[in-house]
Amino acid sequence: MPLAAERQERILAAVRKHGMVRLSDLVAQLGVTAVTVRRDVTLLADRGLVQRVHGGIALPHRAQAAQLREGVPGAYGPMATRALVGMVVPSVEYYWPPVIQGAHTAVAAAEGRLVMRASRWEDPAEDRRQVSALLERGAQALLIAPATTGDGAMELLRWLRSLTVPVVLVERRPPQELATLALDAVMTAHALGAGLAVRHLVTLGHRHVVLITTRQSPTSKALRAGWRDAVRMLDLPSHDGLDIEVPSYGAPGWAAAYTEVLERSRDLGARALLVHSDREAIGLIERGRELGIGVPHDLAIVTYDDEIGAASDPPLTAVRPQKHRLGMLAAELVLAKVADVGDEWPVHRLELWPNVVVRESCGTEPKPQTV
Repeated sequence: MPLAAERQERILAAVRKHGMVRLSDLVAQLGVTAVTVRRDVTLLADRGLVQRVHGGIALPHRAQAAQLREGVPGAYGPMATRALVGMVVPSVEYYWPPVIQGAHTAVAAAEGRLVMRASRWEDPAEDRRQVSALLERGAQALLIAPATTGDGAMELLRWLRSLTVPVVLVERRPPQELATLALDAVMTAHALGAGLAVRHLVTLGHRHVVLITTRQSPTSKALRAGWRDAVRMLDLPSHDGLDIEVPSYGAPGWAAAYTEVLERSRDLGARALLVHSDREAIGLIERGRELGIGVPHDLAIVTYDDEIGAASDPPLTAVRPQKHRLGMLAAELVLAKVADVGDEWPVHRLELWPNVVVRESCGTEPKPQTV
């Protein structure tokens, strides 16, 4: 057992690092009894080096921000209030602003503060650096969309699980290799969303649905899985060669690539496209117009995301992830974890279904094919 002075120095180091530390976590870290930890904490508090807060201790100058109380209702029970919640996202553009805004709404409703840091796509080292900065800032809970593939991702996820503050993954789940890693997660059911799009097009009479994805899209894998499952479940004809990757709209070579996709689809008799994302769908409409392929009369298009689908010409039927709602629920979950001081908290893996918003881009039945 470490000596009292050594224990108290380790307690202070933990508080300096994390801003607020739970007493139960100190018991586990120090390998001593709860009585011993309470005695050490009392001595440190009497000397003015720490201050007691709900469920733990904090540095005196952070204590006002760290004072947590329960009572604000949330989707998962009472939420802690006045908490500092850190959030790490891979980008502050395109998909992520509504997610961030949703999280901010929930944290603000609980009288807390959300502090956001931007990382980089699939960069475990940068993710860890940003999380460490937030912990130094005094974050008492974390929302993060971490890297889940590539070198260092497994180590990053294990490290996140070891932190003494609650962590909720956003739009990410641990990979199969870490299927039993006890990390909470809130995500969109992207594969199901692709299946909803295929089914909508089938109800309009289409039997071949081309999947178009961009090469750098992190959502492509889930969409591809959902598209394949729907094709199999609906007993559609072979879709070999109908899963196509294209450059982003506006990237070098995009126009030629989109023309090739449209001509290939026409040659194969495919008159329906599921496209990720809106920009690429709009680019395909533009190229189709120049080739004499009209939407929706000659070609039906469903986009995945619905960032700007309503402003397209024609307006795009879209599968719309509930991004704002997802951010809100992730924040409510992590605040409920902060407020819960028991040891019986179950792991939560929540999936939100996206919605299908029907507009004009696939509103007619496919034209009869000429033999």
